[in-house]
Amino acid sequence: MELSTSLILVALTAVLLWLLNLRNNRKHRLPPGPPALPLIGNLLQLDKHAPFRTIVETYGPVMTIYTGWQRTVALVGYDAVKEALVDQADDFVGRAPLPFIHRATRGYGESKLLSNGERWRQLRRFALTTLRDFGMGRKGMEQWIQEESGHLIDHINKFKGKPFDPTFVLSCTVSNVICCLVYGERFDYDDKQFSDLLEMTSAILVYSSAVSSSQLYNLFPWLMERLPGRQHTVFGYIEDVRKFAIKKIQEHKDTLDPNSPRDFIDCFLIRMDQEKNNPTSEFHYENLVATVLNLFLAGTETTSSTIRYALKKMQEEIDTVIGRERCACMEDKKSLPFTDAVIHEVQRFMDLTPFSLPHYSLKDISFRGYTIPKVLYAPTSLE
Repeated sequence: MELSTSLILVALTAVLLWLLNLRNNRKHRLPPGPPALPLIGNLLQLDKHAPFRTIVETYGPVMTIYTGWQRTVALVGYDAVKEALVDQADDFVGRAPLPFIHRATRGYGESKLLSNGERWRQLRRFALTTLRDFGMGRKGMEQWIQEESGHLIDHINKFKGKPFDPTFVLSCTVSNVICCLVYGERFDYDDKQFSDLLEMTSAILVYSSAVSSSQLYNLFPWLMERLPGRQHTVFGYIEDVRKFAIKKIQEHKDTLDPNSPRDFIDCFLIRMDQEKNNPTSEFHYENLVATVLNLFLAGTETTSSTIRYALKKMQEEIDTVIGRERCACMEDKKSLPFTDAVIHEVQRFMDLTPFSLPHYSLKDISFRGYTIPKVLYAPTSLE
């Protein structure tokens, strides 16, 4: 009886919000868009793999849609996205809060995907500087990648030429490079705990990027917390990954040498001690746990999926230019135009997160003759 009453209240609230949004449409010259239904908005009209492809021809690259009861301005295509996120970058710098991510990180962490404000500035600056100091994006990281590539080749050779699914081994390879930066160690491909973590990571990312599942949670978090469903399994996975991060952080605390930091966790712990008397500091334990969780989750599945997608297309050129007797190096890049182009094109073409990451406007914005009101969700798509 209590659940039925709650459902009715949620439905009535959603309809009321929908009606308020319709009234607000008259106050702003919003972009055009398809008619929306109460409560579910335009969700039934959106293809989960390419959400805006079916409606962009009718309404153009800048459109208003409703993801549930939330009014959203969607930008589709390179030109519209570049105009907003590059040419008007300051106007669109805000990130929309997502209940799923907030629950996963408990509201802490760098949250570089979704945060605004001082926490975001402090932790993002620290994370980028520290990771670069340990080689991210620089020549120094090449040795780690080459070493891990050797482990990948050794593992592939165990199949002795038989067909196999590269999903798991690619996840291991990418994750180990991240683990070297964050944890200061790599894990064996046959490590049961490591393989379980990667499987849970994959499940978390699949759930969070799926239009139907994650959108329902983000639209109705209070209701989804009380209904049965896969969201509870996924949050259980997140808790297990979190416990692994906590265990590694404790190991670092027990062996920390402030004069010789080994990795990201050591640097964060040292900074925590330096700012322990600063009441406005964002360098505290919960932010460390959540940031490590963010780096591990965000860096593994996205990169390994991109590599797997492009793998077969690049093999012929690599065999021709490099052969199979030595490891690739940065110097080979200029002789591998197809491989270089494929990497960039895969990142452009592959719809890894169909809704992309939502931005929101920090003030009323004039864009292509329309007005986008302050704090309006704005997912982007490069379809």
